[in-house]
Amino acid sequence: MNLKKINPHLQKALLENGFTEAYELQQETFSSIKSGHDCIIQAPEGFGKTTTLAINVIQKLEKAVGESTRALVLTENKEKVLELVSLFKSFSQYTNLRIIGVHDKGDMDYDKNVISAGMDILIGTPTRVNEMFSSAGFNITTIKMFAIDDADILFRQRMDTVILRLSSSIEKTQRLFFCNEITERVEILADKIMVEPLFFEMDTED
Repeated sequence: MNLKKINPHLQKALLENGFTEAYELQQETFSSIKSGHDCIIQAPEGFGKTTTLAINVIQKLEKAVGESTRALVLTENKEKVLELVSLFKSFSQYTNLRIIGVHDKGDMDYDKNVISAGMDILIGTPTRVNEMFSSAGFNITTIKMFAIDDADILFRQRMDTVILRLSSSIEKTQRLFFCNEITERVEILADKIMVEPLFFEMDTED
């Protein structure tokens, strides 16, 4: 994977999973995300948005630290949560990063116990994550990355209010939106919670 200063443990896992060359999207966004900028990343399906998300979160966190969650990734439903957890675990296999996925059909008490024992990356649906943080009083001020996969879809489903509430509970973090298209709702929420975001837009001709 030809990305500048990529973590060698991440590089090894990517190569073993068949990722020998970086997508154009990954090449264009890697340094900006690594530098900590808020970003809105738009591209059609198949352009590597999800792998870009996983690569950058693992690159940023590197290894397990402390007990509190350091990366929060929100996605649409149970199926997407499981898909992301599988991808993150594949890419982080040579690290000791702790990853859990939570969704509306899961066992909340079990999820709370796992998170309480120590967690680095939490992947979940907005409603379940919001319920867990509201009821359990977890410390989310430690979150260094707050990423939303398929942001345009989630906002179309009226999840923007829940996401805004979660975001407002995090004092300082890097915020990333990944979307198929930059809709008005994406722009509105970015304006509310992001700091001078960088826009990366690709279409089928790129």
